[in-house]
Amino acid sequence: MTHAESLARDPESAPVKGARVAPPPAVMVLDGVSKSYLRSGKRPLLRRRIASWFTGERRETFTAIRDVSFTLERGESLALVGPNGAGKSTLLRLAAGISLPDVGTVTVRGRVSALMELGAGFHPDLSGAENVFLNASLLGLSRPQARDQFERIVEFSGIRDFINEPLRTYSSGMMLRLAFSVAVRVNPDVLIIDEILAVGDQEFHRKSVDEIRRLKNSGTTLVCASHAMDLLRELCEEALWLDHGQVRMYGPSEKVFTDYAASGDA
Repeated sequence: MTHAESLARDPESAPVKGARVAPPPAVMVLDGVSKSYLRSGKRPLLRRRIASWFTGERRETFTAIRDVSFTLERGESLALVGPNGAGKSTLLRLAAGISLPDVGTVTVRGRVSALMELGAGFHPDLSGAENVFLNASLLGLSRPQARDQFERIVEFSGIRDFINEPLRTYSSGMMLRLAFSVAVRVNPDVLIIDEILAVGDQEFHRKSVDEIRRLKNSGTTLVCASHAMDLLRELCEEALWLDHGQVRMYGPSEKVFTDYAASGDA
């Protein structure tokens, strides 16, 4: 049956002239998000915790993120800038689903790969090969899918000679290579990076940037925090400047970077 015949049989399926097509939903939406933590670095004893229920004792907290909102569409890229302690890592953890907000909502559509801490999602006693399958499963790949990608992951990492050695024998640069190789080969809808690309040699750094560009061109949404402004300029079109957990500026990256540098906080 031709398309014209199909429309003749089912006129309701025909496009309406002048009708507006709804845009696809945003990939990531943070709406009025806040996150607080207890100031005490020590966990209270059970008896103190129980006593606080009866006495109403309240422990001091600090707000790491306060009323942050932004929206990212498919293929958009956002840089997070701000001094140490501004809340960048906390915001990335919320975006990645590692932490939950105290106030507000975080909505993310699709598969998320997050490179937050070196070695996160890996087990030191397992081999590099075993950790590929472990990390890939955490990122949502089935074992057959991980098996299909295994050779590409190992080839990209450049550590084939050590892939069957336990992870505890790896240098930080080798762990970065393996973690990044897995993260990009699951073809995520959202890629979240927190300063981790500062680790490793220049050759792999350049290869990683090229791979991030490939993902962006294929529609992956990128959120990246770093003090390396040249890297952020290269990768991100939008930027969000955090100051003591609050949004100080949000907009085109070059304008935000210029004002951030002029502030003396960079």
